[in-house]
Amino acid sequence: MTIATNNISLPADWRDFWALTKPRVMSLVVFTALCGLLAAPGSIHPVLGFTAILCIATGAGASGALNQWYEAELDGRMKRTAGRPLPDGRMERESALQFGIGLAAFSVGIMGVAVNWLSAGILAFSIFFYAVVYTMWLKPNTPQNIVIGGAAGAFPPVIGWAAVTGDVTLLPALMFALIFFWTPPHFWSLALFMKSDYGAAGIPMLPNVAGQRATRNQIFGYSFVLAAVALLPWLLGMTGTLYGVTALVLNLLFLALAFAVWRSETTEAAAMKAEKRLFAFSILYLFIAFAALALDRMLLA
Repeated sequence: MTIATNNISLPADWRDFWALTKPRVMSLVVFTALCGLLAAPGSIHPVLGFTAILCIATGAGASGALNQWYEAELDGRMKRTAGRPLPDGRMERESALQFGIGLAAFSVGIMGVAVNWLSAGILAFSIFFYAVVYTMWLKPNTPQNIVIGGAAGAFPPVIGWAAVTGDVTLLPALMFALIFFWTPPHFWSLALFMKSDYGAAGIPMLPNVAGQRATRNQIFGYSFVLAAVALLPWLLGMTGTLYGVTALVLNLLFLALAFAVWRSETTEAAAMKAEKRLFAFSILYLFIAFAALALDRMLLA
C-alpha cells in the first residue's frame, strides 16, 4: 500500500485512514446521537452509553470511507476534495474498501451484542443508505440527491434514543425530521458557492441543473418547513420552554439568513457572502438546537 512521489515510496499512515472517516462530519453525527441518547426516557449504563456512541461514530466513519472509495475519481475533479487520500494517490482504493467494510461490520456487530439489535439494525441501514442509496444512486443521478439523501444523516439521534429505550417513538422521529429538513438549505447554500466545483465533477446539484434562482427559492421554502418541524416538539408538549424559546430564536435567525440568500442577486460577491453566512450558521443551528433539546429533556426528567 504505497505510492511513488519523487521516486520515494510513501506508505499511507494513520492520518490517511482517519481522513477517510470524514471526522468533521462525524463530529456532528456523534453530537446528535449523544443528544438523542440523553433525551431518551430511562437510563443506560455509562459503559453501554459510551459503547453505543462509539459504534455510531465508527459506523459514520465506515460510511465516509465507503463514500470516498466509490467517489475516488470524482473527488479528484474537485478542488475541495482533491487532497483526500485516494485522489491524491496516498492510498489504494482496495484498502479504503476493506477499511470501510471492516468498520461497518465492527460497529453493527458490537452495537447489537452490547446494546440492542434495534439500534444495530438502524445503524446498519443508515450505513447502507449513505454508502449505496445516496452515494451510488442518488448523488450522481438526481438534483434531489440532498433531499432524499438527507435521511442518511438524520438517523444518529434515532439510534441514540433506541440504544436507551429499545424503541422509536414520536420525539426521535421529530429529531430525524429536524435533520432531514435542515439538510437541503444547509447543503444547497454550500452548493451555490461551490457550483463550479460540482459542475467540474459532473454532479447534478440543484444550482447546476435548475439554476441559482430556483435553488434560492428552494432554500427559502425549506427554511419555513424546517422552522415548523423544529417547533413541533415544544408545541406538542414534549419539551419545555428552554427548547421552545431556543428553537424560536434559532429559526427566526435561520429565516433571516435564508431570506438574505433568496434576495441576494445584486453582485456575485454579495450573493456568495450571504450563502456562506447561511451555511456557517446552519451548522451552529443544529448544534444549539439539539443541545437545547437534550438539556430541556434532562431538566424535565
